Amino acid sequence: MSHHHRTLDQLFAHPTSHNIHWRDVVHLFETLGGTTEQTKHDHLKVKLAGREMTFPIPRGGGHTLQSDHEISAIRRFLKECGHAPAAHAH
Repeated sequence: MSHHHRTLDQLFAHPTSHNIHWRDVVHLFETLGGTTEQTKHDHLKVKLAGREMTFPIPRGGGHTLQSDHEISAIRRFLKECGHAPAAHAH
């Protein structure tokens, strides 16, 4: 399984995984054909599949996603862009 498929599966896992590295999420957006740009307010602007969304960059040493809210926002954006894993697409 490729690294970005594993990240996608982690994002859509139930129960929610809290061991998702931010850099892996950024790499996933780029692998799926998106563009990313860090804003001056510690947010990441993502353009993917004709959509645009801005996400707060996690703070802390490990830079892992901690809150269900962060993960759910990324999950929703990926679904809207047509990138939900097949097992979770319905």
